[in-house]
Amino acid sequence: MAVTESVTGETSGGAHAAHEGILRRQSARESRARTYARALPIVPVRARGLTIEGADGRRYLDCLSGAGTLALGHNHPVVLEAIRKVLDSGAPLSVLDLATPVKDAFITELFRTLPPGLADRARVQFCGPAGTDAVEAAFKLVRAATGRTGILAFTGAYHGMTTGALAASGGAGDVRVARLPYPQDYRCPFGVGGPRGAELAARWTESVLDDPKSGVPLPAGMILEPVQGEGGVIPAPDDWLRRMRRLTADRSIPLIADEVQTGVGRTGAFWAVEHSGVTPDVMVLSKAIGGSLPLAVVVYRDDLDVWEPGAHAGTFRGNQLAMAAGTATLAHVRENALADRARLLGSHMLTQLRTLQSDFACVGDVRGRGLMIGVELVDPEGDGRTGQRAVPTSAPAPAPGLGLGLALGDSAAGLAETAGDGVCVGRRGGGAGSAGMAGGAVRGGGRGGGAGSAETAGEAVRGGGRGGAVGSAGMAGEAVRGGGRGGAVGSAGMPGAEANAAWSDGAARSGPHPAAPELASAVQRACLERGLIVELGGRHAGVVRLLPPLTITDEQATAVLDRLADAIAAVARDPAAHGVRRRRPDGREEPAG
Repeated sequence: MAVTESVTGETSGGAHAAHEGILRRQSARESRARTYARALPIVPVRARGLTIEGADGRRYLDCLSGAGTLALGHNHPVVLEAIRKVLDSGAPLSVLDLATPVKDAFITELFRTLPPGLADRARVQFCGPAGTDAVEAAFKLVRAATGRTGILAFTGAYHGMTTGALAASGGAGDVRVARLPYPQDYRCPFGVGGPRGAELAARWTESVLDDPKSGVPLPAGMILEPVQGEGGVIPAPDDWLRRMRRLTADRSIPLIADEVQTGVGRTGAFWAVEHSGVTPDVMVLSKAIGGSLPLAVVVYRDDLDVWEPGAHAGTFRGNQLAMAAGTATLAHVRENALADRARLLGSHMLTQLRTLQSDFACVGDVRGRGLMIGVELVDPEGDGRTGQRAVPTSAPAPAPGLGLGLALGDSAAGLAETAGDGVCVGRRGGGAGSAGMAGGAVRGGGRGGGAGSAETAGEAVRGGGRGGAVGSAGMAGEAVRGGGRGGAVGSAGMPGAEANAAWSDGAARSGPHPAAPELASAVQRACLERGLIVELGGRHAGVVRLLPPLTITDEQATAVLDRLADAIAAVARDPAAHGVRRRRPDGREEPAG
């Protein structure tokens, strides 16, 4: 059921015609490169806080927030007041890099928020009005300071759309940047996830830097995102980030933190690097620092300030309205502890969204930090290794130590009825059977998996996931992960993380289910029908992303979660009705009809 509504209770024919006319003219006159407009056919005419009103009179809850630009939502009173004050004062609106009272106030407030260790020795360079130009400036800076040219970046990264920024992003074609593995749990490049996966990623980086035959000379800098946003909302583990700081500091490699989307309270700390206690050498800032208006800066340690006058410039780097709006936004977030609010509310929203994983097999993972949240949608019938759909076979016999239950619930019936039509089938039931288990958490099976163990110790023992099983005796250590979404582990006396290496052949073959971008697009459309604007991201555009403003209320958060859950449920019940084509076991679309 659509819950979008007209301000007057109904949409007039005239408003609808105007709405459609504007969309037609946009399609006829604007570039084919446009993106958001294709997935979100709305025409905003008014907005306040979380709410947007379209030209057709419908209202939406905006969890796109200008791709994270609107920390305080649309048209926040403190932002409007700051802008009006500058306009009414008669001050110049664009001043290149000249000093002004507005600029001085902005720098003062910005430096007040910086991580300890950087604020007292910081320099700032104002750039062109987009984050990608600030990334380019950061690269120029570290190359000038070190006399070296190479850049280290990470898989899945997104740093902008200009040449240098694209070269450091995950989709680069002509590669002039060394690419390193970014740790993640769900699609760990090493197949293990957790602390062990992060440790392997760090070891790989250290080896590349120290091996004289790695083919990677000592670089000018390393750039990373504390949370990969466009890459699928993947938070960097704090220990791994601290390890990157040590590796770079020990080798005199400037560390560049791209906080374009993560900054200004978004992740539950004013700057996302603060979760790990890391102080980078360079910070790239944009989006929310302009208070909804275009602004981008590079902040860096004073000893790096070696470039010549004019080494980086830009006509619009003196945007006074953006600086005033930015000062108001930074101060409001700081004075009202909105970062703490984002941390608490984001944790609650993640907890609520994770219940969807037990309800719908197409919800592969829910992750995020603060109010930067992602829900990854997958094809639960697909093979994680090949990306193709699995051919149904008879169910295997339970592995030794499976425990008391492979509690399928209504999963089997749902699969039998809807496997032909869709990728979001049934509900899951997990069963765990154990004796004498100790430790912080033992997670059984997930998606029909089961865990059975005796005298299991350690902070967490994770069983199988998506049909996996763990059978063990006397396992110890911080985390023993079984099979990683579809694997089975049988072991005795395995110490700690070493159990990660005990995958069965079947586990190594399967891995997480393939991403389902078509399904994610269907959920995005269903959300829009219900009056909720969300973004898509991730490696295959299979992650539904939430970036609500930090001012979102508890009631609004509940409405967002309800609408998203309802959209996922609707697409799960009838994928074909929402435009998701049937697929054959080889992954190809079945012909219509």
